[in-house]
Amino acid sequence: MSRPPERFPDAGEPRDFPRDDDRADPVAPPLPDDAPRYYMGVIERVYYGSESGVLASEATGRRYQFRVPFVDVLGPIPKVSGLREGMRVGFDLAWTSRGVRVSTIRVFD
Repeated sequence: MSRPPERFPDAGEPRDFPRDDDRADPVAPPLPDDAPRYYMGVIERVYYGSESGVLASEATGRRYQFRVPFVDVLGPIPKVSGLREGMRVGFDLAWTSRGVRVSTIRVFD
């Protein structure tokens, strides 16, 4: 009796997956030392009157809202009034009764 043909003849051979080194963007500016603690994003809109705004994640492009007093602003600019549109920041998220919101914004030098 003969054996049926193998369905996956190359199953034992290693595959050529892209490495993390291949995905690195050589044009991106260097990150600050404490950047790995935070998600990275860009401020899209700031409403100074209500001390709120929107930022977008660099990794996913998803937009997240923030509002004082529910967000802590850390770094050299400790207030929402110091945030500017297009500013690159680190952020952390938290669940609220209205969904996922920004809980911490870290402004880098």
